[in-house]
Amino acid sequence: MRIDARGLRFEVTAGGPEQGEPVLLLHGFPQHSGEWDAVSPVLHAAGLRTYALDQRGYSPQARPTQVEAYRLGELVADAVAVLDALGVATAHVVGHDWGAIVGWALAATRPDRVRTLTAVSVPHPAAMAHALAHDPQQKARSAYMLLFRQPVVAEKTLLALGAAGLRRLLHGVGDATRVAGYADPMREPGALTAALNWYRAMSRGELAAVGPVAVPTTYVWSDGDVAIGGVAAQACAAHVTGDFRFVELAGVTHWIPDAAPTPLAEAILARTSATG
Repeated sequence: MRIDARGLRFEVTAGGPEQGEPVLLLHGFPQHSGEWDAVSPVLHAAGLRTYALDQRGYSPQARPTQVEAYRLGELVADAVAVLDALGVATAHVVGHDWGAIVGWALAATRPDRVRTLTAVSVPHPAAMAHALAHDPQQKARSAYMLLFRQPVVAEKTLLALGAAGLRRLLHGVGDATRVAGYADPMREPGALTAALNWYRAMSRGELAAVGPVAVPTTYVWSDGDVAIGGVAAQACAAHVTGDFRFVELAGVTHWIPDAAPTPLAEAILARTSATG
């Protein structure tokens, strides 16, 4: 379906029982709502209704050109506006990578709209900001962001030779067909620039300013994640005041929804069905 919100048109994939408790699924970079394809059926079988959103910059008709249009506050406002348009008062929120950052900020600033949060791979933004400032290993892991923030240079680097750079980045999501399913949409005019603008609009201060989360929260991380180290992951708990669970997966890549959909779905269901 297509949802008109905030002067933009977002693409949303809905599934599961219409009367089921709603789950908002938020993807990361450089993916799209298709990253939930193997997770959603398990949630549907458990009676949940899912809404997988192609976020700002990823929905072709929700692609503003200004970098400042991709500030975190805008991304959170999009999620709220889409929930409004769907008639969903509160939802379980599940986010991976950048979608996790949006989920954290949404839960922190609009807890009235979030039943539970399951954040995947990326910890609370303040934990991430602290690790970037104080953990040399996390600085090294995040060095790719310096490239992503460079206009034109990043696009040329990632799209050269048939998007070979993007395809290397996506190593671990699955076979060549799966990789192409994410890389090819990024080759459309303006698509990669819009996705990279999330990084260009980001500031460490904005991440650090995200407050504590009081809603019931699960954080899912893997020790095989090359982008997020243990220091940032372990610091996450300090920024959740509500019920918190830390689920660590062994030997899985950063691309948890693709690489380990069943354990992830089980963690989501454990969270959404928990009463305290």
